[in-house]
Amino acid sequence: MRYIGLDLGTKTLGISLSNGIIASNYMTLRHNEEYEKMAMEVKNIVLEKHIDKIVLGFPKNMNNSVGERANITLEFKKMLEDLTNLEVILEDERLTSKVANAALINASTSRKKRKEKVDGVASVIILQSYLDRKVN
Repeated sequence: MRYIGLDLGTKTLGISLSNGIIASNYMTLRHNEEYEKMAMEVKNIVLEKHIDKIVLGFPKNMNNSVGERANITLEFKKMLEDLTNLEVILEDERLTSKVANAALINASTSRKKRKEKVDGVASVIILQSYLDRKVN
């Protein structure tokens, strides 16, 4: 089974891929809140890479409530489901950007490079978290 992991940031979409065992960073797309265009890009990757499941980070607030970013994510989820006819699994992404930044700092990544890579690394954390829970 092949998976795609997505981290929908305010300016970028981090994308990771997995064959069901280990998630790895694939790419980061920039967007200007053009969610329909981005959903089409994801659809193309899904078709090209023969993806079976989509895992989308769900940005709940720390108190477990759903805010504006989570509502945008829910709309994006619906777009993806309509375009791909695949189930889109929501994975709690609280603190993934913080963990991703910490990992990039530990790897001595410059501040500029961290800004470019954080959503891609966060998508790996989101997808790997789902895979680890699914296996156990």
